[in-house]
Amino acid sequence: MGSTVLSLRIDGELLDRIRQHAAKRGMSVQDYVVRTLIRDDFDERFQSSVDRTEKFYAAPPG
Repeated sequence: MGSTVLSLRIDGELLDRIRQHAAKRGMSVQDYVVRTLIRDDFDERFQSSVDRTEKFYAAPPG
């Protein structure tokens, strides 16, 4: 899998907070942002799977 460059324009205060969060974890800002996006993507896919499973096992109406 290749990589692609993504350029973002963000507020200075937000960047400062991201830098602080990354520093607490001993990470670069780039690694912190990528890890956060990966985690969020996983959470969304996991929740979608849970929703589909619940719908599959739901009792039929009536």
